[in-house]
Amino acid sequence: MKPSPQPSPVIAIDGPAAAGKGTLARRLAAHLDFAYLDTGLLYRAVGTRAHADGCDPVVAAATLTPSDLEDPALRLDAAAQAASRVAADPAVRQALLNFQRRFAETPPQGAKGAVLDGRDIGTVVCPAATLKLFITASLEERAARRLKELRQRGSEAIDTDVLRDMRERDARDCARAVAPLEPAAESVVVDTSGLSPDAVFAAALAAWHARGFSE
Repeated sequence: MKPSPQPSPVIAIDGPAAAGKGTLARRLAAHLDFAYLDTGLLYRAVGTRAHADGCDPVVAAATLTPSDLEDPALRLDAAAQAASRVAADPAVRQALLNFQRRFAETPPQGAKGAVLDGRDIGTVVCPAATLKLFITASLEERAARRLKELRQRGSEAIDTDVLRDMRERDARDCARAVAPLEPAAESVVVDTSGLSPDAVFAAALAAWHARGFSE
């Protein structure tokens, strides 16, 4: 009997907003020749459409297409806030779960593996992931990063507003009944406060090598 093919390796990266998980995920995917999925964009797209069109978030999730993830407005803070609200809906999460799992199990374009970042990748989406990373940083550090990002985009954001919004979003993400934001038991936790992107990348690669993998 022909042996079953080995599943593709998966790196699950979770953490709060502006901790640096997206930057790390993209860099790891490029370095390892893995496919990359920013799962937060799925929720941002659903939240944005539900708000703009006034439709049921579950309907928005069920009809989401890959092209919906290409909207530049999904990178704005308003989309992030909308995502946090719809992400608490169990039906929305279920509608998007299969999409994420298919991506992880069968990486597109022949990629050797997959990197997914979000808030429940290691705990819910890919509980059997090859490597689980939880990327965090202090609230003040993350708010400063988000403020810098917004101002670079031309937004006249106010530091106290950014800090308040991030604190409120953290509270929603951590307190929701379904898939709250928390590290998986076996996650490697990396606090990026005061660390350069290179240092964070080195820590992640070290964790990958510790699992017996090389580039």
